[in-house]
Amino acid sequence: MALRNRRVLSTRVAVLSTTLVAVLSVVTGVVNILNPQFGPYVPVSVQQVAGFTGTLTGFLMVASALGMRRGLRAAWWSTVVLLPVTALQGLVQSSVYSVPLVALSVLSFPVVALTRSRFDREVELSTSQLAAGVVLVGVLAYGTVGTYALREGFPGVNSLLDAFYYTLVTASTVGYGDITPKTPMAILFSLSVLVLGVAGFGLALSALLGPAIEARFASALGRMTQSQLESLEHHVIVAGYGELTESILEELGPDRPFVVLVKDADKAAALRERGLNVLTEDPSDAASLEHAGIDRADAVVAATNDDGQDALAILTARQLHPDIRIVAAATERENEEKLRSAGADTVISPAVIGGRLLVQSALGDETAEEAANQVSVGEGATPESEE
Repeated sequence: MALRNRRVLSTRVAVLSTTLVAVLSVVTGVVNILNPQFGPYVPVSVQQVAGFTGTLTGFLMVASALGMRRGLRAAWWSTVVLLPVTALQGLVQSSVYSVPLVALSVLSFPVVALTRSRFDREVELSTSQLAAGVVLVGVLAYGTVGTYALREGFPGVNSLLDAFYYTLVTASTVGYGDITPKTPMAILFSLSVLVLGVAGFGLALSALLGPAIEARFASALGRMTQSQLESLEHHVIVAGYGELTESILEELGPDRPFVVLVKDADKAAALRERGLNVLTEDPSDAASLEHAGIDRADAVVAATNDDGQDALAILTARQLHPDIRIVAAATERENEEKLRSAGADTVISPAVIGGRLLVQSALGDETAEEAANQVSVGEGATPESEE
């Protein structure tokens, strides 16, 4: 438990320091743009570029911090790359305002680097999201190459950068008007870029940002998104949350999909903050179990501190899915048979098992000692695991 608490604390420190660097980068860049203080050792043009790009880097760091909160490995990598960049930008700006940014960037780097193992979740993009990204990149590439090829019809377009600029402002419907088509071919091409750009940007925003917005609203309402629920397959339903649930979640780990059904909104929020699949619903309700995809699940685990509540959840689950495997933990030994009668395939009493292991270990039973050691290793309580 102590080891797990230290890991959670170090992860939070890494995310917090990344967020602070992001905020400082944005603020420092904006301040230096509005009130430049040019140093004597770096060219003024370079310092100006550092101010503008520093603000952009800050916003990228905000995205990295949000990704780290979800435990994404890609977000950790982007943070490791961007922290030296923010420190360098602070040095180049040569301003008194950039001193905190440089100091915090340097101090945050080892903190983030040492927490690499905490961020192991992969970025999961759906087929529609990948397709939307390809479409958007394709439209921008089409517009850039075409505009440059027809540059004689676009006064002001002299390079690929100019062509990309025109494509971006046209496809996004901003249209500053500083570059306009002058020939019939250029006008027709611009119309194609406009139509394709509007469609591409609309599709990309819907596919890439839609699920994030849906997830935010779903989280606020205490439930998973429909896409998350539909993607669950061969998963484990953890019915309720009690003293044993935490060890169950650790044993399931990141490689085994699961969803926790918990009625308490505060407990659900705490689990959701850790990136776990949670439904704020009654685990003994038939609609809740159906919502959790019991027809696609491999097993149900009922291990709260209330044997009566567990019995109701087991009974409901067995009626909905007669063939699913159900495992339960009995708080009281006399309730083991009741839980079996409700429909549990296996009923385990942790208190009874713990008592047997203690007595057998005290009497010199080597098998019992090995079993106790395995339990301790699984809980991360041994000196070797702490090291």
